[in-house]
Formats: sequence, structure tokens, C-alpha cells
Amino acid sequence: MAIWNPWHGCKKYSPGCANCYVYRRDSQFDRDASQVTKTASFSLPIQKNRAGQYRLTAQDNPIYTCMTSDFFLEEADPWRPQAWEMIRLRRDLEFVIITKRIHRFSVGLPLDWGEGYPNVTIVCTCENQQTADQRLPVLLSLPILHREIIHEPMLEEIQIRPYLETGKIEQATCGGESGEGARLCRYEWVLSTRKQCMDCGVAFSFHQTGANFQKDGRIYRIPRSLQHSQAQRAGLDHQPSRLPKTKAQMEELFQRLSASEFRSRFSLSPKLKQYVLEKGEDTLRRHAQDFIRTRLAPAQPEHDGKQTPMKGHPVFLAQHATACCCRGCLEKWYSVPQGRPLTREEQEQIVEILMEWIRRKMK
Repeated sequence: MAIWNPWHGCKKYSPGCANCYVYRRDSQFDRDASQVTKTASFSLPIQKNRAGQYRLTAQDNPIYTCMTSDFFLEEADPWRPQAWEMIRLRRDLEFVIITKRIHRFSVGLPLDWGEGYPNVTIVCTCENQQTADQRLPVLLSLPILHREIIHEPMLEEIQIRPYLETGKIEQATCGGESGEGARLCRYEWVLSTRKQCMDCGVAFSFHQTGANFQKDGRIYRIPRSLQHSQAQRAGLDHQPSRLPKTKAQMEELFQRLSASEFRSRFSLSPKLKQYVLEKGEDTLRRHAQDFIRTRLAPAQPEHDGKQTPMKGHPVFLAQHATACCCRGCLEKWYSVPQGRPLTREEQEQIVEILMEWIRRKMK
């Protein structure tokens, strides 16, 4: 991961801002964190090294954006169009933007935004129930391809099930508050959000405990250096399968695939298109079902990583084009873990992805 801070400084906005780490850190250097200024890193996404190569590459993904401010801050309105332009140019980078000001999302939005840039994830901060009920309906109403929720600092138990049930939220994250005066974060609050996510098939992450963490009636004072690792040790993170189940999810997948230089280079030759026409969709589907069942579905497929030829059959090309060629790619793109057999439902979902790719290439 990498961090891109195009501007620095922020205005305290809601209860979660009370003990803002940016204010706390800036005060150590007698700096006024309420003053918003462009930084020397403003053009980082398009900066190049002496060899003429971009300093940030896809290996740096994800790119956490505006971590010492808010991307949608009013004071940054004059600069945001330039920032969006850099994001548009660097489609190979995955930008993550965390905001409390989701109501200002549309200010300065690019004209070509459409339903959203596939390389942008918008994460809406909701520290309590009131902010969740204020901000999440707005988040869901906006043209955004990738939406997440974060409760950090988490100040109380928060019910977000109705928003998760829309199928538009990809992940929810919980975290306690750090620093002096940190407010308490309770373990049962975190478990509540986790259960809501698991019930709705949404990914969940426990980011950090915070400085004051209560579990089983006992309050723990946790040093800053251990807050992330203690959260990880709890083993609460959950990643559901990302195999598409709806038309919207299928469309989102193909947008992600189109942004991959490797995946998007595959196509059907005239010879293979003729093969598709001659055999018909029913026969191709049976071939796909057989390939997936024998070469991909086992817990330990034979020659995994090399079991799918790069040519010779439309289904083989579809597998590489959609990252359904081996269990490693399946885990990376769809969060389907290696080391266990694929369920019958998962196999059919994969077959449908392959058939959809073939249909699109036949147009």
C-alpha cells in the first residue's frame, strides 16, 4: 500500500473528530491542523523517476488518498478537479478515499465519471448510529462502483444491516480510537458489526483495538504499537466470495477486468468464433462445466497454475480473461480460498462468468 496526501489539514466536523490524530500530531510541531494547504506530494500519482517511470506502480496498490485531510473538504474544491484527473489517468492504481463528507461527493466530480471509476473505492466513515443513518443513505444513492463503510473511531454499537442488505457495500471496517483521551471501544460492538456483515455476505475487517478496549468486562490499555496486531490476533476478519450473483455484480467484475492490462488483452480469433457458432452455447456450457469440475474444483488441482492452456478452446481463453484459470487467480480476484473443493454453486457461478465473457466477445 501507499499513501497520497495531495493536501493537508482539516476542519473538525462530527463526534469522531474530537481526538483527531492529525490535530494531535500537528500540535507537536506547533502547526495549526485546521489550515488546509496543498502538499509537495500533490502530483505524486503522475510523478516519474529519472528513468521516466512512474514512482507509484500497481505494486503499491492500494493508494490510500488524503489521509491527513478529507478529499471532499470545501477548502480543497479548487484542487480536486486536478486530483480527479490524475486518478483518471492512472487507471492501473487503486485509490481508496475515506470521507465523513459524503454529502459533498458530487462537488467537482469529473464529467466522465458516469457510474464511477473502477479504480476508486469510496469509504464512508460512520462513528455512531446517528452518522450512519445520516451518511449511508447518501452513499448508497451516489454513482459509485466500490463502496465501503468504516466505524473508526467506533463510539457505540451501530446497526447497518439495512444498508448492507442492498448489496452495494463491499466491506465494513471497525477500529477503536488511539491517542490521549481515547474513548472506549467495546469488543461486543465489533462483533455486532461482524455478524451483520457475515449475515449479509459482506467483507469485514477489524483494523485496530484503539487505546482503550473493553472485552468481557475488562478494560485494556493498549499501546499504539500493539493496537493493529492485537486486532489481527482476534482473527475476526471475514472475506466472502466475490463471485458475482447479480447482473450489477457481473458488470462490476467486467469493469475490473477491463482495467487489467493482462486480462483485457484476450479475444476470440475468427476461427474460435466460428467454433462457438457451430457448437452453440449449450455445448460450450457443458465443456466449461467439465473443465471447471476436473481442473479447478478439486482442493488441490493437478498442476495448479498451469492447468489451463492459453489457446485451443474458447473456454480456455475465457478462463484466463476472467481470472478463473487457477486457484491462485481465483483467490486473488474472487476471494475463494485455496485448499478446499469448490462448491457446486461456486462452479456454476464460474461457468456463468465464462459464458458471459464469450457472449460479449461474440458481439
